[in-house]
Amino acid sequence: MSDYIIRATAANDTVRAFACTTKELVEEARNRHHTTPVATAALGRTLTAAAMMGTMMKGDKDLLTINIKGDGPLGGIVVTADSKARVKGYVFHPEADVPLARSGSDGKPAKLAVGAAVGKGEMTVVKDMGLKEPYVGTTRLLTGEIAEDLTYYFASSEQTPSIVALGVLVNTDQSVNCAGGFIIQLMPDATEETISYLEKKVSEVTSVSQMLSEGMTPEEILTYILEALDVRILETVKTKFSCNCTRERVARALLNIGEKELRELYEEGGDQELTCSFCNSRYKFTHDEIGKLLEEGIA
Repeated sequence: MSDYIIRATAANDTVRAFACTTKELVEEARNRHHTTPVATAALGRTLTAAAMMGTMMKGDKDLLTINIKGDGPLGGIVVTADSKARVKGYVFHPEADVPLARSGSDGKPAKLAVGAAVGKGEMTVVKDMGLKEPYVGTTRLLTGEIAEDLTYYFASSEQTPSIVALGVLVNTDQSVNCAGGFIIQLMPDATEETISYLEKKVSEVTSVSQMLSEGMTPEEILTYILEALDVRILETVKTKFSCNCTRERVARALLNIGEKELRELYEEGGDQELTCSFCNSRYKFTHDEIGKLLEEGIA
């Protein structure tokens, strides 16, 4: 089944919720960026969250960016999504790895140490919705585990109490077994009874990765969590990894670096290959093509 997001409401519209499955888009990101398992998990969680957050926006040209800067070996993560849940992103050091996080003596298998790989730092969310200035919210990273950090972001920057759960399960061959998550948000008129119910119910959820690996769909996940709150599914949106880079866009980017820098590239001689950070696509420009761009820039 293709990746998709569902949008729902519950408790007389005092709760809004999103849930998704994103295995295919996370696997595509892994293949494009050649990420280690822990990098796959960190990038995949961020892509998943951005896809859901993108659907919270309404305008066709609205764009959301999540920028994570940590002092861990991954360095940072940048992900963008639009209101149609088309998402792209990259991790600064896709080759980085850290030891697995042990779960203690409870018999559970070791987990990917995403928090250690991301490290301490800050998260910035930018929403460009066609206004004079984009909305920018910056918060510190609480754990580096992404979901907890977004929960903190929603509470502190958007004043919206939220429950964020994200998961990426990686196979032994490093491919993605499953990926997805949910975001549940309380509206201002949510009752104490609703809040108490959600706190208790969410505490019973072991992990979203386990729910997905057991075959639960986004609909089943939200129904399980919101079963006593009259949940209603409002919309289903397809989501995918999608980059809008083209050779023409890269050529314009070359023009925009300035005459001096472009001339230096030309004088180096030979061909130049530029890589899109978001999707790892490569674009080759011959020496003559760079010369033509230089002439165009001067003109």
